[in-house]
Amino acid sequence: MTATAISGRTRLSAVYGDPVEHSLSPAMHNAAYAALGLDRAYAAFHVTPERLRDAIRAIPALGILGVNLTVPHKVRALRMMAYLSDEARLLAAVNCVINRAGELHGDNTDARGLEADLRENRVELNGRTAIIVGAGGAAPSAILACIRMGAGRVVICNRTVERANRLAQRFARHVARRGGGRPRETIEARGLSALTDAATVRAAALIVNATPMGLKTGGFAPLAYEATAADCMFYDMVYAREPTPFLAPALALGRRALDGAGMLANQGELAFELFNGVKPPAGLMRRTLMKRLGRA
Repeated sequence: MTATAISGRTRLSAVYGDPVEHSLSPAMHNAAYAALGLDRAYAAFHVTPERLRDAIRAIPALGILGVNLTVPHKVRALRMMAYLSDEARLLAAVNCVINRAGELHGDNTDARGLEADLRENRVELNGRTAIIVGAGGAAPSAILACIRMGAGRVVICNRTVERANRLAQRFARHVARRGGGRPRETIEARGLSALTDAATVRAAALIVNATPMGLKTGGFAPLAYEATAADCMFYDMVYAREPTPFLAPALALGRRALDGAGMLANQGELAFELFNGVKPPAGLMRRTLMKRLGRA
């Protein structure tokens, strides 16, 4: 939908972020609106942390259908919702705010988006080891996706081991409640030095980077890439036009590697349905994203 097509009847959805200018979500959502012939549009709003509460309150006031939240708003928005999904509570973060008759419902599609992308790319974790690098905002969704995919062991590697241990304990309690007793999965916390331990990385079927490490510093933490199994998948939850510093060494060794573009497309499709009550045309949002990234 073009700007000239927007009228007083057009319903809006949006993304809030700081920064947000780089977001490709408007391109994906607006392509779906145009294909379905809906009088709706998706915008990107630069919302600073100190204005988040005001921006959240504006959603029902302006009749906005729903809003995606990105860095740095996902955690702070938790207390601003009238209702939270079980998944948002478990992940302690909200990335989708849905306006339902003026009441705001918080949900989180991160784990579902990642799991779908891993399954679409034939990643098999049944009983195997997954390594998650980081214990910050993106890590919980990666851990949950791996648990749902049947990982037998999840190793959380973080600079601060105490933070990784708190995360490990939280998800150990979750799987214990889910299974009604002792968890079948082993969830453990390690320092970043574990990434150079050949035995640890050799066991991994999947290594996920859940940090922005490398995007600003130009390098990634030392990792024993050469010790990984030939079928190990390297997955970076961020996306870029070129291979990230985390993925580049894996690709050089012929390992499978993916960035978070597929996850973003899946999240977009899930959010579109939450906001609008209809599914987007199959594959359209993904094709739009990949074209914008120069991968079409």
